[in-house]
Amino acid sequence: MQGEMTPPPVAGKKPSRSQFVDVRGLRYHVRAWGEAGARKLFLLHGWMDVSASFQFLVDELRGEWYVLAPDWRGFGLTQTPPDGYWFPDYIADLDALVQALVPGEAVAVAGHSLGANVAMLWAGARPQGATHVVALDGFGVPAEPPERAPAKLAKWLDALRELPQLAPYRDLAAVADRLQKTNPRLPRDKAEFLASHWAEVLPDGSARLRADPRHKLPFPTTSRTDDMYALWGNIAARVLWIGASDSQIGTWLAQGGDPKLEIARRFTHVPNGRFEVVADAGHMLHHDQPAAVARLMEAFLA
Repeated sequence: MQGEMTPPPVAGKKPSRSQFVDVRGLRYHVRAWGEAGARKLFLLHGWMDVSASFQFLVDELRGEWYVLAPDWRGFGLTQTPPDGYWFPDYIADLDALVQALVPGEAVAVAGHSLGANVAMLWAGARPQGATHVVALDGFGVPAEPPERAPAKLAKWLDALRELPQLAPYRDLAAVADRLQKTNPRLPRDKAEFLASHWAEVLPDGSARLRADPRHKLPFPTTSRTDDMYALWGNIAARVLWIGASDSQIGTWLAQGGDPKLEIARRFTHVPNGRFEVVADAGHMLHHDQPAAVARLMEAFLA
C-alpha cells in the first residue's frame, strides 16, 4: 500500500480518505470511509463514474462500516492502462484489491451498474470470497445473437482508427450543469460535490473529466449471457438486487420486450436472492434516494 491523503471534509458529510495500492501493474486509488476495525463493505462504481459517487449513500449508513470504494482503472485517480479495457480486467482488479486490502477475508460487495455486474461475476467465480452481494440497477447486459459478431468487430476496428475524445467543459460549474441535465433529481449542492471529483480543473480554468476516453470505444464481441447465468448460478452468497422505479435499464435489457418480465426472468438465475425496487428514483438511485437504498442494504447485510 502506498501513500495516503485526506481531502478537506465536505460540510455535513462523513469524511473519506484516499489510499493507493499497486494492483496488477496499476496504481489504484481506493477511497475509504470509517475505521479498519469495522465490518468491511466494498462499493463498486459504474461506468463513467468515480468512487466519490457513493458519498451520499455512505452518509446514510447508520451502522459502523469500513467502506472501501476503488476508482476503476482509467477512472478518477486510478492509473490508466496502456492497452485498453476488457471486462474481465475489472473482475481481476476486484479480486486483487480484496486480496491486497483484506487478505483471507470474505467480504460484502455492493456495486452500481457496471460495478454491480462486476460484483455478481466475481462472486460467481469466487463463491467463498463474498458473504453478501448487492446489485444496484445492474442486472447484466442484453443478449446478442452471434450473427452480430462481424459488424461489432468491424465497428471496433473502425473506432480504433480515430479514438474517441471527451468533451471539455468551461469550468466545474458546467460539469455540475451536465450532471443535473443527465439526472434532473440531483440537487445543485450534490452536483457540485460530484463535479469536483468527476473532473479536474486545468491551468486555464476549464475542466476535464477524470476518465480515459477509450472507455467510449464500442465492444468488439457479442455478449455471452449463458456464461453470465452460469456464474450467477455459482454464487454462494446471499444476493440483493435493488432496482429503480424510473430506470431505463430494464428497457435496455428487454430489447423491445417487457422490461419487468425481463428482469424477473434474469432473477431466476440468481440463487438465494431477493429483489427490491426503490420508488421515485432513476438509474442513479444511490443519488436520488440514498436513505432508502441504505436502509435496504443494511437490513440485508445485518
